[in-house]
Amino acid sequence: MLEKEVINFERTVIVGIITQHQNEDKLNEYLDELEFLTFTAGGEVIKRFSQKLERPNPKTFLGTGKMDEINYYIKENNISTVIFDDELSPSQQKNISKILDCKVLDRTNLILDIFAQRAETSYARTQVELAQCQYLLPRLSGMWTHLERQKGGIGLRGPGETEIETDRRIVRDRIALLKEKIRTIDKQMSVQRSNRGAMVRVALVGYTNVGKSTLMNVISKSEVFVENKLFATLDTTVRKVVIKNLPFLLSDTVGFIRKLPTQLIESFKSTLDEVREADLLLHVVDISHPDFEEHIQSVNQILQDIKSNDKPTIMVFNKIDAYRHLVIEADDLVTEKTTKHYTLEEWKATWMGTVGKKNALFISATNKENFEEFREKVYEAVREIHITRFPYNKFLYPDYKDAVEDK
Repeated sequence: MLEKEVINFERTVIVGIITQHQNEDKLNEYLDELEFLTFTAGGEVIKRFSQKLERPNPKTFLGTGKMDEINYYIKENNISTVIFDDELSPSQQKNISKILDCKVLDRTNLILDIFAQRAETSYARTQVELAQCQYLLPRLSGMWTHLERQKGGIGLRGPGETEIETDRRIVRDRIALLKEKIRTIDKQMSVQRSNRGAMVRVALVGYTNVGKSTLMNVISKSEVFVENKLFATLDTTVRKVVIKNLPFLLSDTVGFIRKLPTQLIESFKSTLDEVREADLLLHVVDISHPDFEEHIQSVNQILQDIKSNDKPTIMVFNKIDAYRHLVIEADDLVTEKTTKHYTLEEWKATWMGTVGKKNALFISATNKENFEEFREKVYEAVREIHITRFPYNKFLYPDYKDAVEDK
């Protein structure tokens, strides 16, 4: 008889602040995402804490009263981990750990942990380890707090610092080694990319958990790993796809997220070469998510960072089957209509209807809704790029309606 697997989630509290740049609604959105990240990493959020501050406390991020409140709560409720929504400085992390006497993480550390869990290939593991080492280096001194419990005296002055310096050198050497390893793999991958010939390259980009891998599976009839968790895909997958009789290469890339750690952008820039070298981007958006417009801005910002924001792009609004809008009752004269009340038809009449020369698609990858329209749009866009590159091939690929399905 099979035994039922019991998953022990870490009992966790999450912490954020309300500032002049981040109101309470925005904080709740970020904490919702942080809770999903915590669940993905294997934690269960028991409680949320927030405080209104003009700016974070440089020593402990929060005020002393709020820190005492959190400290009392974690002791009373057997909490093992406290996760902060913003990146903590090394000194803040050290000071908070002294007060709370439990595991203290920030958003960056949490995302790095998820990436470490999800990395399958040697390349992904190398990239994640590089990001972890770069994050760890300035924080090493906080990991030697046990030496503070030693009393001074002959022979006990300074070995802590010596050990820290030794560790720092080990981490620096490791970073240099990992960078060299990534450079070697990059050369191999650029050779692989050059061997793909002159086929048109299409890349799926978008926020994490918007359905890129599901769409990849449907259009390429392949089996890319899919899960309703953040960062299910870390390794870039490239598949040859044929629509009607037109072949092209489709790549599924790592998802983006708000407040993405700079270490990860740096170490994963090579993975994003698939995006840089793509001829066409399919920007997939989860339209059922309440903050999808902000997700679009985050993705566009990262595309700008990697200098890929000027490529031809088709906006693919996915998960229309899960889209729900708020309804204002007929006798409700107080509630103002906002974008949260828009129906899909109303959204189509906004900027979405005209984005990228009317390159906006509304589909459901799971249910294959409007999938024929999606295939046609992609076919026409790929065909235009192909016949610009090879004008003499124009007669091979007619308009979508006239093209013959490849058997």
